[in-house]
Amino acid sequence: MSKSSEFDFVVYGATGFTGKLVVEYLQAKYSNNNEINWAMAGRSLEKLNQVKTDLGVNNSVKILEVNSNDQASIEKMMEMTDCVLTTVGPYQLYGNEIVKSCAETGTDYVDLCGEPGWMHEIISKYNDKAKETGARIVFSCGFDSIPFDLGVLFLQDEVKKQTGRTSNKVRARVRVMEGEFSGGTAASFGATMASLKTNPELFSILGNPFSLSEGFQGPQQENDSKPVFDEALGVWVAPFFMAPINTKNVHRSNMLQNHAYGEDFLYNEMWVAGPGEEGEQVAKMMATANPMSGDDVPKPGEGPSKESREAGNYDVLFCADIEGSVISTSVTGDMDPGYGSTSKMIAESAICLVKDSAELKGGIYTPASSMGSKLIKRLVDNAGLTFNVE
Repeated sequence: MSKSSEFDFVVYGATGFTGKLVVEYLQAKYSNNNEINWAMAGRSLEKLNQVKTDLGVNNSVKILEVNSNDQASIEKMMEMTDCVLTTVGPYQLYGNEIVKSCAETGTDYVDLCGEPGWMHEIISKYNDKAKETGARIVFSCGFDSIPFDLGVLFLQDEVKKQTGRTSNKVRARVRVMEGEFSGGTAASFGATMASLKTNPELFSILGNPFSLSEGFQGPQQENDSKPVFDEALGVWVAPFFMAPINTKNVHRSNMLQNHAYGEDFLYNEMWVAGPGEEGEQVAKMMATANPMSGDDVPKPGEGPSKESREAGNYDVLFCADIEGSVISTSVTGDMDPGYGSTSKMIAESAICLVKDSAELKGGIYTPASSMGSKLIKRLVDNAGLTFNVE
């Protein structure tokens, strides 16, 4: 439930690259909407004021000086807002005090987290507290993992319309992904790799598709770590580097929805390489590439130009195997996934959570299990995503 604070939500990290894109989107889309009252927060008042000036943000949008190392400033923010939208990652380094305070004060929370080890830890520590205080905490409200989590939900809803039940086997196939992943994603990957050196138990969490499912352990999943030929589509597919986080969120969504997809649910994500021998060679090449290594990896705070963001897009196919046939849907986005589309998705998630989800009780959620079809509608109406039956 909303706390009825001064602000509906605060954009924490508003001076960072992705944070500024969130602010830019909110100013463009909601500057004349008197029903949404939001604020900007970050470590430097000077930088916050500069962002307001550079982006032409309305004077009515207030700014708050908040530092993740200053508990007093965090507590002040919690008193003033119903929800915190945070783009400040890696969350395992900078998110602990924010999410802890949200859970303890009943403040809603949305982030862009793709760090399953940290998410597992936070669920263990604060899920009960969030249920007690009414805080609705929703991880992974960007390209990690909204198109996939909501894509499976949309597909399953279509399967139910056509057959009266859900499918216990879904394949996601990334047909197009033009654009860059964010510097924050690369930094989160680096922080997770560093954590493995001091916390070897993290290996079991990262390798278990059900590690966010609070003790539930489903069936052995199909191997998505090497190229395979997808017989149903007639194409070669390769490992998708975001599958390790997206699949965990999809399985958590299933668990939180009382296993609406079945306790025997199978799900995998792979990248379409193409048909024939050429497709096989491309798939093998994709399987050996690591997009988060090398000299071209973006740094936190860096990102592509406006032209590059607007030239990007993505297209993900979802296939439900049921009774010898296949039902297919797709999710597309009209901007690059890591920045342009992600900034719109997390903004709409915060709005959907505080404005459209009054009935949702406290706890730690995924996008599908918390906002579901309401968020799909917002993303289609406002954020350039499509959800289609094929």
